[in-house]
Amino acid sequence: MPTPDTDAAIATDTAQSSTAAARATVDGPASHGWKRNTTGWMHTLGDFVRGPAGHSATLGFFGALLITFGGFGAGSTRRNDPLLEAMHLSWLRMGHGLVLSSLFVWIGVIAMITAWVRLGRIVIGKQPGIDVTLNELRAIVGIWIAPLLLAVPMFSRDAYSYLAQGAMLRDNINPYVYGPVELKANAAVVLDNVSSVWTTTTAPYGPIFLLIGRAITTITGDNVVAGTIALRLVMLPGLALMVWAVPHLTKHLGGKPTTALWLAVLNPLVLIHLIGGVHNEMLMVGLMAAGIALVLEHHHVAGIVVVAVGVAVKATAGVALPFLVWIWMIHERERRAARNEGELPHPVLSFAKISALGVAVFAAVFAVATWATGLRDHQIGWLTALSGSKKIINWLSLPTIMAHVVTWVTPLSMDSVLNVTRIMCAAVMVAILVWAWWRFKNSEKEAVLGILVAFVAIVILSPAALPWYYSWPLALAAGFALSTRTLQILVGLCTWLMLIFQPDGAPVTNYVHGTLAIFAAVVAALSLVQVDPLKLRAAHPHTDSHPPAEQLGGTAAPGAA
Repeated sequence: MPTPDTDAAIATDTAQSSTAAARATVDGPASHGWKRNTTGWMHTLGDFVRGPAGHSATLGFFGALLITFGGFGAGSTRRNDPLLEAMHLSWLRMGHGLVLSSLFVWIGVIAMITAWVRLGRIVIGKQPGIDVTLNELRAIVGIWIAPLLLAVPMFSRDAYSYLAQGAMLRDNINPYVYGPVELKANAAVVLDNVSSVWTTTTAPYGPIFLLIGRAITTITGDNVVAGTIALRLVMLPGLALMVWAVPHLTKHLGGKPTTALWLAVLNPLVLIHLIGGVHNEMLMVGLMAAGIALVLEHHHVAGIVVVAVGVAVKATAGVALPFLVWIWMIHERERRAARNEGELPHPVLSFAKISALGVAVFAAVFAVATWATGLRDHQIGWLTALSGSKKIINWLSLPTIMAHVVTWVTPLSMDSVLNVTRIMCAAVMVAILVWAWWRFKNSEKEAVLGILVAFVAIVILSPAALPWYYSWPLALAAGFALSTRTLQILVGLCTWLMLIFQPDGAPVTNYVHGTLAIFAAVVAALSLVQVDPLKLRAAHPHTDSHPPAEQLGGTAAPGAA
């Protein structure tokens, strides 16, 4: 017979069962599954943050923050900045404030390079037992660029020229005929920030990029801050295309996807210059790499359309088009062989047919883009403006180096010698382009290698060379299987290029700074395979400071150490 205590216990059990049933009804299997997924995701995130790759991600993010803050004083700032004045930060642009700002930028740059090299050691397998996935690298790209989206233009003033050319098209001034100086009072604030060397130079960019500039300046007006941020946001699709295309290229070129993404996208030379510096190379290289990847995947027309859009941003992408004809011909030959359709028609006829298709697609893209700008009488005006780069004279360009050497040993003037060396290098460059196109035509890999050789020749032999130009060949080189020694050379080169321009865009001319840049490049290259190449850590191993238990008069505990 039940007692009162038994009845109470039964009532309690019944209530608990009802509560559990109600909770199960409310939560349900889907809720438990969501909680498990959330918990698992949080554990994965925690493991990543605590691991070596997470440490590198954090260090790089910290470096990007320092670059962003230091850039307000030492970057390519506006000549008159009421925003800084309103925030009482004008002191960052002068005297000790400028020194402090520059220090922040350079510490940030070194931090990002250090994080990149540490990440590289993991990617290439120099830290056994530690790995990083492609998705983790993609996440780190986003982490590192987040602070840079709010920075002033870094290491270049080109963003102001982009805005000025867009404002010209907006105000019905032909940027293929006139320089930004024609803006005058129409956009005085924008014009005031354009580098003086470009105020009278016509636009060397394609119609699609001018359309982008017009759209931005129509929305933001003469607000240079809003225009700069909008330009950066427009560059992000180019970055996304690189994140997709560069690892994809490795399927055809033999490289490793994680190594390719680390080398070509996470590279501080790319992120700081192309995102921080707001360069349209970000769009152009992304479109070019994506177009090549599409052609390699047998999507020939789509690939040529994408590359053509890249050319309509900046002409350099057009170097890839003649080589894509070879890839298309190779695929057509393979297709006919697979279907037993016999040999291709005569090679000349086949080449003419495929070239005609490619030219037609390219012409259609440009016709539409030019029609949209309204500049129908100057369809190729931007091509004639490409010669404006001769205004840039720096020692990164081989013709300039040759001219300097000649003037050191002869009484000849720099201008007269430079004209000759530029003509000589231009002739060599054309010869290399033609040779590379004809030489590298027997396979997909060869054709892409030919594009790479062509880009290297253009960067070295052009009248002007700037650090971010090296992002062109780097995007393709990363797709190949590269030896550790080659990766070390590329790390050293990218580090050196990152350090030889001032945050305001001026090239370094100080010998002490140049020597330190070389030293840092060598250390970075060695650090890719050695944790401490300069042997700066204590002479005795860490374990020496903790003598065995028997030396302390005790007995070691049994079990695993």
